[in-house]
Amino acid sequence: MNYLLIISMLLNSVAAVFSITRQFQMLQQNSYFPSRYTSWLKGNFPYLGVFAFFISSALFCLEHYYLQMIFIAFILGFSIFSAIILQKKSIKKLVFTGRIKRLYTAAIIVLLLLLAVYILLPKNIIGKIASVLLFLLSFITPALVYIAWAVTKPIENAFTKWYINDAKKILKNHPNLKVIGITGSYGKTTTKFILTRILSEKFNVVCTPQSFNTPMGVVRTIREMLKPQTEIFVCEMGAKNVGDIKEICDIVEPDLGMITSVGPQHLETFKSVDNVFNTKFELAEAVKAKGGKAFVNGDSNEIAKRISYGDFSVYGTDDKCDYKAENITYGKFGSLFEVTLGGEKLKLNSRLLGLHSIINITGAAAIAHSLGVSNEEIKFAVASLKPYEHRLEMKPSLNGSVMIDDAYNANPEGSIEAVRVLGSFDGMKKVIITPGLIELGEKEYECNRTLGLEAAGICDIIILVGKNRSKPLADGVNSTGFNKDNLFIASSFMEAMEIYSRFADNNTILLIENDLPDNYLN
Repeated sequence: MNYLLIISMLLNSVAAVFSITRQFQMLQQNSYFPSRYTSWLKGNFPYLGVFAFFISSALFCLEHYYLQMIFIAFILGFSIFSAIILQKKSIKKLVFTGRIKRLYTAAIIVLLLLLAVYILLPKNIIGKIASVLLFLLSFITPALVYIAWAVTKPIENAFTKWYINDAKKILKNHPNLKVIGITGSYGKTTTKFILTRILSEKFNVVCTPQSFNTPMGVVRTIREMLKPQTEIFVCEMGAKNVGDIKEICDIVEPDLGMITSVGPQHLETFKSVDNVFNTKFELAEAVKAKGGKAFVNGDSNEIAKRISYGDFSVYGTDDKCDYKAENITYGKFGSLFEVTLGGEKLKLNSRLLGLHSIINITGAAAIAHSLGVSNEEIKFAVASLKPYEHRLEMKPSLNGSVMIDDAYNANPEGSIEAVRVLGSFDGMKKVIITPGLIELGEKEYECNRTLGLEAAGICDIIILVGKNRSKPLADGVNSTGFNKDNLFIASSFMEAMEIYSRFADNNTILLIENDLPDNYLN
């Protein structure tokens, strides 16, 4: 038996475990969908691994086993170093969830099984095939990702089914609980927090935390956060495919629903805005089946042109709305406006910025009012609202400058509104850092070019992120008379901030508009 070869294979397997970190990170950021991971892989295939595989194979064929072992030891060191550096530099690091741990376990078992077959059958054709497969999977790690995903899929399905059934049992043990579903192409997370704050004036409320808007995120919230004293559960519902909202509705059976917007979001999977509309309104269908009310945003053009106003409770700034926001003014301390609730005009003030924030508050106030929260309670709650993390959140930045952090915004209308908010700071040097918008299908170029046009008309300095990704934005900027010396293109957010540091002073305001994870930056 060739012990040098066995040592080489073992070292190679260890290297593969470290090399696969990046691959699992991208699988996780693509929601564990192999098709989405494959799309990322097309532009990021690890060709260095293929090259290393051929070198190792050549050394094996020439029977230079000692050199092969040294070469693989070098690969191991490189893999460990790369895994550490990539995680440190990543915007969104790999989270070691239970699912990721199971994927790692499956990958390790596959590698060890192949090694065991070779050790037991070193001269047999099966043993030789096992050794070739081991080297192949160790160097070309995407193949190992697909195998680990396939091996663990039945296990994940079983876990999912058990968790969903457990969540349903918990909900049945809360017969008086009111469930409010919130969905929309954008605005749903912010509105969820606004609604939760207002309802908390009168009720014991639990909401899905952060962006827990997938079926399993909702299930986890139910299992971990619902208490016997909980009166209202505010449930954010996300979707990337037709039927996604219905899937969540089948779990929670909402009593009330709120649809914040419909727009060209996730068109790579939805294919059309009509499909987006139909999916979001799966919530309205579920609510109406239970005899509840559906509240919809009348300022969303894609909603307004598709609905019959008598069938829904409509909020917004349009005269047709049942709950109308008007007399809107802005100041350095936030927004002042009036909302019509039950025929009475209620004057509100909020530290939140932007027209979309006022519309979100109006929708939340409408639901709270329908549940018996008093106008005075609504007024107090709205005044106490704080800007939400990474959503038009003002904070200090470099060299005494001010940052408007809108990193979690990723929709065309909201991005344009954020740039206009930036433009309201008269007398200050205005800077934007953005990689643009994603998952807009055939509309992606047009929407990003429009954002570039808007930025060019307001900003003094524009810093775009992603050499290829930023091209539509740059096309929009360059189609104007914008000074090209003030347009910069960075390969990462770190580089963008280094560029910004040259211009930042106490008279500068910076807008961070969208902050894409690593799988989108190129």
